[in-house]
Amino acid sequence: MPISWNEIKDRSLKFSKEWKGETREHAEAKTFWDDFFHVFGVTRRRLAAFEQPVKKLNDKYGFIDLFWKGHLLVEHKSKGKNLDKAYSQALDYFSGLKERDLPKYVLVSDFENFRLYDLDENKQHNFSINEFYKNIKLFGFIAGYQKVEVREEDPVNIKAAELMGKLHDQLEQTGYEGHPLEIFLVRILFCLFAEDTGIFEKDLFREYIEIKTNEDGTNLGALLSEFFQVLNTPWGKRLKSLDEALNQFPYINGKLFEEPLPIPAFNSQMREIMLECSALDWSRISPAIFGSMFQSVMKPEERRNLGAHYTSEKNIMKLIKPLFLDELKQEFEKAKSNKSRLKEFHKKLASLKFLDPACGCGNFLIITYRELRELELEVLKKLFDKKQKLLTIEAFVQVDVDQFYGIEYDEWPARISEVAMWLIDHQMNLKVSEEFGQYFVRLPLKKSAKIINGNALRIDWEEIVPKNELNYILGNPPFVGSKLLNKHQREEMADLFAKVPNGKILDYVAAWYLSASRYINHTNIKAAFVSTNSITQGEQVSVLWNELINKYSIKINFAHTTFKWSNEAKGKAAVYCVIVGFSNSEVKDKTLFVYSDIKGDPEQLKAKNISPYLVDADDVFITRKNKPICNVPGMSFGNMPLDGGNLIINDNELADFLKSEPGAEKYILPLISAREFLNQKNRWCLWLEDINPKELKSMPLVLDRVQKVKEFRLASKAPSTQKHAATPALFRDRNRPDTFIVIPRVSSENRKYIPMGFFDKNNIVSDTCMSIPDGKIYHFGVLMSQMHMTWVSYVCGRLKSDFRYSKDIVYNNFPWPKNPDTKNKAKVEKCAQKILDVRAEFPESSLADLYDPIAMPPKLVKAHQDLDKALDLCYRPQPFTTEMSRIEFLFDLYKEYIQQPLK
Repeated sequence: MPISWNEIKDRSLKFSKEWKGETREHAEAKTFWDDFFHVFGVTRRRLAAFEQPVKKLNDKYGFIDLFWKGHLLVEHKSKGKNLDKAYSQALDYFSGLKERDLPKYVLVSDFENFRLYDLDENKQHNFSINEFYKNIKLFGFIAGYQKVEVREEDPVNIKAAELMGKLHDQLEQTGYEGHPLEIFLVRILFCLFAEDTGIFEKDLFREYIEIKTNEDGTNLGALLSEFFQVLNTPWGKRLKSLDEALNQFPYINGKLFEEPLPIPAFNSQMREIMLECSALDWSRISPAIFGSMFQSVMKPEERRNLGAHYTSEKNIMKLIKPLFLDELKQEFEKAKSNKSRLKEFHKKLASLKFLDPACGCGNFLIITYRELRELELEVLKKLFDKKQKLLTIEAFVQVDVDQFYGIEYDEWPARISEVAMWLIDHQMNLKVSEEFGQYFVRLPLKKSAKIINGNALRIDWEEIVPKNELNYILGNPPFVGSKLLNKHQREEMADLFAKVPNGKILDYVAAWYLSASRYINHTNIKAAFVSTNSITQGEQVSVLWNELINKYSIKINFAHTTFKWSNEAKGKAAVYCVIVGFSNSEVKDKTLFVYSDIKGDPEQLKAKNISPYLVDADDVFITRKNKPICNVPGMSFGNMPLDGGNLIINDNELADFLKSEPGAEKYILPLISAREFLNQKNRWCLWLEDINPKELKSMPLVLDRVQKVKEFRLASKAPSTQKHAATPALFRDRNRPDTFIVIPRVSSENRKYIPMGFFDKNNIVSDTCMSIPDGKIYHFGVLMSQMHMTWVSYVCGRLKSDFRYSKDIVYNNFPWPKNPDTKNKAKVEKCAQKILDVRAEFPESSLADLYDPIAMPPKLVKAHQDLDKALDLCYRPQPFTTEMSRIEFLFDLYKEYIQQPLK
């Protein structure tokens, strides 16, 4: 099992410190490279050999310093030696290697500097030993991480989307809106694409607008209406007196131009936008652009309600490759040398059926269809020599758009989906034409994807496609948090999850998981959705996945852990997402795509079982608990002021306040909130719990603030808030223990540890923190450990990608060491105190500075390392070598505690 990137980074920093300043090639090189491989959790001896003999072109033997066949060749020099010559020397060995042994990478080093040459990508990476930790991703192949490549978008897509958005806005401003506007734009979209892909003659549509319409645009709407009528009329039925410019256009059919529309009014600016659109090369437009177009023309306030988050082609490929495409390509590789098997495989491609139950404008269906046609083209190339004289290639193309189904709530994207499927079909027909030298076009249109305009949570999916005919479900359901649901969405969730305990806490996307699980029950259908990461973290996990796994026998086949899902759409929405692939039956190979950098590309890991937390672990559920499963102090929320800010005093206003109201000083206490605690800032509060009425009335500034608190609470619509107007001088919560440990409720995921601290009753903890009243140094030590942070990283919810610490999910479920002996416990306490002592040595540095992964002082790093070792011994004698071994152990211990709680 590969070790985590966090652990690799830690080892790389240690490696750099140990070897900084070394100079002797022959004395220390072998140990250097042994340690180098150890950084990535592997033993050098198992992979690579030193001093590999090889015969060079001059018939003389040379010796490769370090050689890993088929992967890596290392040439090592003493410090200061010429690395260009080292690289040339490395290349000299290639002539003496077998073809299958040629390396993909060449690495040269002089201890102080590294140069890695990626021969496949023809890239060179230079860095010093001090920068090694920043470049560890380059060596993922050593650790067992496989880089996953996805295609980027063409910038012309963005330009096209923006122009279509402008055209929409201009038409809408004239009063041309609703259903006619949606259909009109879909037709324009088809024509623009048709012009650059051979459906229309090149520039025919553009010339028609440029030559036949007035510059002021006044007759453009009428001429387009006539133009649409012509496209819906077969040549034999067209008027004999029809303008020759119009009669050149083909008959389209497919009902796309059938419906009569009101005639829109154009002006010169709108005509110019039409000409700008037609000037783009639409043959370069990715089919995924239609999603961007859809969002670019929607009103911003509608986007959340309709779930109109456009998924880029790059992210679509992350889903469809492990869902079905990789498997189909492997099957093709096995069949391509046998024509009989290849023909059967071809029939299989033509029989596969796909459903997107939240299809939007069809991005997933479009890209899936394109990839299926690409694979079919490879089949055809194997079955038929392109020089072979075929009567018609059309007879051999079997994959078609009617294998695809979708459900979409809004009409506009549903209509785009239908048109987009025809357009991608034509794109692929052109590729077939180029390959076999025949012009292949499916006109007039006869088949179409079945896109239903309706509510997927109210429709019986079997009425769209019987489940005994379907193979795959895929898509990107709407992202709406449970607290942001509108009335109709709330009703839908209530109906679907009526019998599911705590179903009200689930986000909207959970409805698609449940609906899909019911539909695929007792079938071999495989499904995969892009989702917000909330359903794989925190309290939603047990609510949703308990139902799916235990009632519908759902198994997770592959998953992408949290990544930052940005798009090419207007507004550049960014969400933190996961991808989950699942089915009703077990699969042999399960894959986790892990993001050490949520903004980067994933690495690929094999897994025995993927739990709902998206880790290689058993299906264990962490449920909310009111008190800890172990015998430890309870955790409390901090104190909520509920005051409209009137009981809070900022540091920069404190002096003026006390100058005007000196009698208030004894009632002003430090307020410990997360931001100030982490960043060494001060904040204050009026803590008036013991003040008598006479004294309060003697301080007008304080009295004024109390009056404003009363007014704030009375103005609230919440009865619970109004109730507290009776005691306006007091915080809503008044927890003030003698001593307590503070834990920020939200902390950056970049920190290896969540900074915590000790305070006494002369400080008030705010509701941005949690606290452990009367917590001891041992409890502090456990919570500041890597063991606890591993639990946090897998179990807690997130605010974007940051940790959102939870009392009932994280703390109360954490498996503390089982009855550690006195000696080990004392060692933890000593190490925990050392951490506090080291922090005190840096009075000018905030906790945010001290726990910055780059700036963290070596003494503090060492103190934490010592604490981690001491705490590990409280759990078991054997060390934990990887993050995965920790979380697996903790889940096992959790199961044990649940069955028999620790006393």
